[in-house]
Amino acid sequence: MRASSSTAIVTLLRRAAEPLFKFLAWIGEEPISVYRPEAHNMRGPGPAWRARHAQQSQASMR
Repeated sequence: MRASSSTAIVTLLRRAAEPLFKFLAWIGEEPISVYRPEAHNMRGPGPAWRARHAQQSQASMR
């Protein structure tokens, strides 16, 4: 009787842990993204852009 009860407990624990193992495997498949500051540069347009577009906006106002 002891062997069958331990087998039942092991089976129950495996069934309970299966979703956790699937979740951990899914997390392991996802690539780890590395922070790249140049991809998040939000300083705005520079002086060359302003010079080009200032000429266009002055021409459109005339």
